[in-house]
Amino acid sequence: MSKIGVLGAGTWGMALARMLSNTGNDVQVWSALEKEIDEYSVTRRHPNLPGMVIPDAISFTKDITEVCRDKDILLVAIPSNFLRSVAKKAAPNVKEGQIIVNVGKGIEAETVMTLTEVIEDELGKAGHSARVVALSGPTHAEEVAVDLPTTIVAASRDMDAAKEVQKVFTNDNMRVYTNDDIRGIQLCGAFKNIIALASGICSGLGYGDNTRAALITRGLAEITRLGTAMGCRQETFAGLAGVGDLIVTATSMHSRNNRAGMLMGQGKTAEEAVREVGMVVEGIFAIPAALKMADLYHIELPIIFAVDAVVNHGADPRRTVHDLMLRDTKDEWG
Repeated sequence: MSKIGVLGAGTWGMALARMLSNTGNDVQVWSALEKEIDEYSVTRRHPNLPGMVIPDAISFTKDITEVCRDKDILLVAIPSNFLRSVAKKAAPNVKEGQIIVNVGKGIEAETVMTLTEVIEDELGKAGHSARVVALSGPTHAEEVAVDLPTTIVAASRDMDAAKEVQKVFTNDNMRVYTNDDIRGIQLCGAFKNIIALASGICSGLGYGDNTRAALITRGLAEITRLGTAMGCRQETFAGLAGVGDLIVTATSMHSRNNRAGMLMGQGKTAEEAVREVGMVVEGIFAIPAALKMADLYHIELPIIFAVDAVVNHGADPRRTVHDLMLRDTKDEWG
């Protein structure tokens, strides 16, 4: 049995907390939103996971020091735009050698750091170090919350830490693989959300399966092109955290990015779409980082640039797709 602290009581954090508790671990959950702690500790329900019951064995706390104290693993399930502030609060309470597992997906726009790099940066400022692992893959919380079979990847430069996470998280319903390409795994997790926005926009416009398949395939080519320019392994992008997560995020109605894109394709603004989805749409926050990285590494990302035009500059979605189709012709792998 492992003692696990969970930072964040959103759908993914709570789905994993339930799974880890049901497999015999001692789990405690913290949230920056105190009303969530008050509600979930009493109702044992999450409003966005209606099929899930929160086990009585899971304890809740409003004290970030307590959730970090004496834990074998600290699971970080915080949206990218709030991660640094939470990591700064948690860092002084992290013990040396503790395993920190980040399950959020995004890139910090200002610094273009991956989320594990943000965590390591704040740990360093506090004079601490830890064994950091990124957990990513095709994993809708709605399905993990009701024990549907799921696979995921634990990535770290410290393979002993990745293997320990693999051991703790693997069960009858969750199969965990390991990978040492922690940066590549996180680029996949962040930028597939932008491609999912594009897929949703095209669905909202009434386009069909051919269009969606093209977007997924060429979107993966863009992410791979950027990642390999940054020194990531090409195989990572063909794996679960790459093509696997991209497929599920760009096709499923569980995907908030796909749903937000669909609403934009139907004529809503980005702000209206996010408001209707009612949860964080990570793809929108990932766009500025993608643009910075494209400029830094001199990589062409036409689909991602087109999503930026629609989301942030009011471009007409139908005209934007038309312009993509009429770009200069080229070799598929050129």
